[in-house]
Amino acid sequence: MKKIFLLLHAILFTELLQAQQSTTKKQQDLQQTVVKLFDALSNRDSISLKAHSTADITLYEYGQVWNMDTLILKAITLNQSADFKRANTFDFINTKVDKSMALVNYHLHSAITRDGKKVIGQRLETVVLDKEKKQWKVKHLHSTIIKRS
Repeated sequence: MKKIFLLLHAILFTELLQAQQSTTKKQQDLQQTVVKLFDALSNRDSISLKAHSTADITLYEYGQVWNMDTLILKAITLNQSADFKRANTFDFINTKVDKSMALVNYHLHSAITRDGKKVIGQRLETVVLDKEKKQWKVKHLHSTIIKRS
């Protein structure tokens, strides 16, 4: 009986592994655009930030609507701590692509050190991307805080 139970679990586990879909090259490109946007935030690099965003980007943060100027002010200009470090980890949930528009959903885990204090944050985010001149750019980003410590 124990062998049958183990065999059934092995078959079920194998089926679950096969049910997972691998990502396409287009989906990976979209996900990399999101990663590069956050790399720009981590490096406090406004030029790279703009390169991976549309000119009319909107961000929905903390119950507010931000534009690029707000993002640069809050994430770069006012963030001048000498010991600033930000490390991001992504768990992509869903990546859908159409001809010139795409949607990416993911969990974001960020470890941010500033002024000697480390804050760990977990968010659920949705990004809408537009294709401009053959390059994917973030047009909208909505973020929901899941946990912060």
